[in-house]
Amino acid sequence: QVQVVESGGGLVQPGGSLRLSCAASGFTLSIYVMRWYRQAPGKERELVADITVGGSTEYVDSVKGRFTISGDFAKNTVYLQMNRLKPEDTAVYYCNIFTGDTYWGQGTQVTVSS
Repeated sequence: QVQVVESGGGLVQPGGSLRLSCAASGFTLSIYVMRWYRQAPGKERELVADITVGGSTEYVDSVKGRFTISGDFAKNTVYLQMNRLKPEDTAVYYCNIFTGDTYWGQGTQVTVSS
């Protein structure tokens, strides 16, 4: 059975850092892309960053230079290092795994507030 388990969310002050982790298991097909999405209250879910098995990465403009996505495809793990956090980064962050099918984590809350 596929499981996607996230950790690392929490409350942090503006300018602070958090590192989100996502551990996936139970896959029978190879993972091609790992992604982080976020959804702020009252807003649409947006793609924050992704990484492909080939190592390419992409970021939404609002986090470029502050967030770094990394992954270990052999271990089915993906991370999101978030630095210089801003209040507008407050959202539920979701891990997304693409194998041909898609799988979602449960979401982890990130709150940036003083």
